[in-house]
Amino acid sequence: MHQVAVLALENVVAFDLATPLEVFDRIRLADGSRPYDVRVCAPAPEVGARAFTVRAEHGLEALATAGTIMLPGCHDVSRPVPPEVLAALRTAARRGARIASICAGAFVLAATGLLDGRRATTHWLAADDFRARFPAIELDPGVLYVDEGQFLTSAGAAAGLDLCLHLVRRDHGSAVAAQAARLSVMPLEREGGQAQFIVTEQPPAPRGSELEPLLLWLEDNAGHDLTLEAIAARAGLSTRTLNRRFREQTGTTPLQWLHRARIRRAQHLLETTAHPVDRIGSQVGFGSPTAFRDRFKRVVGTSPQSYRRSFG
Repeated sequence: MHQVAVLALENVVAFDLATPLEVFDRIRLADGSRPYDVRVCAPAPEVGARAFTVRAEHGLEALATAGTIMLPGCHDVSRPVPPEVLAALRTAARRGARIASICAGAFVLAATGLLDGRRATTHWLAADDFRARFPAIELDPGVLYVDEGQFLTSAGAAAGLDLCLHLVRRDHGSAVAAQAARLSVMPLEREGGQAQFIVTEQPPAPRGSELEPLLLWLEDNAGHDLTLEAIAARAGLSTRTLNRRFREQTGTTPLQWLHRARIRRAQHLLETTAHPVDRIGSQVGFGSPTAFRDRFKRVVGTSPQSYRRSFG
């Protein structure tokens, strides 16, 4: 039987902790057998989980025999990972154990150094902090999970379910994973990635800057057919100077800023109206339905129709 050790550290996120317990413990094969033996382990007999205390039946010795180690997130990602935990995870990795993180559990896995030079993900709200602390890791905050073979990472909350189902499919095939998905009342594969859940904010210009009136005008007129030349004329600048000042004050270009404003407006209309998708694309300023759909998927990570189904 394949042992799964779920590691609970102090201030563990209860949702992340429960997800692998529920998914793996429910799996049954065609003959009715249970393929996984799931255990909760911790560096201390009890660890806090905010509203309650988790009493772990196993210590770190469970990591020495587990075939899969799951790392739930913790509420305080700045809290140092105990050295004995890092050492146990590195030892497990050397013997070939599969290690997967859920949400901010990626911070624990990253602290071991095992993700250096690899691709990973975590909750989009923690992306900037993760990049600053672990520059040797290629972070992709737009996906639901990343499979690097021995090491896997997932985005926040529900993405832990996606990751666990993916592991079941890797181990026992799509039929077993599909049954597990039905028990969890969710699709085996969700369309799109984490990007569709990210609140798309505009790169801000400093309050009182020379671009602030222009940005307000762009917001109000995003539905019109605006060219770079028209924007530059409105600002009373050459296109070259406009591009340079936009880069300096917003970190992006005028047209990229405009496209993001249009997509943000389109998301609002998809959520709050029943207007046809093509009409919304025209309303927010895209010249063709194809251009709208392509830009929307590039920014949001899914199609306008799928976004509406999820958030409308």
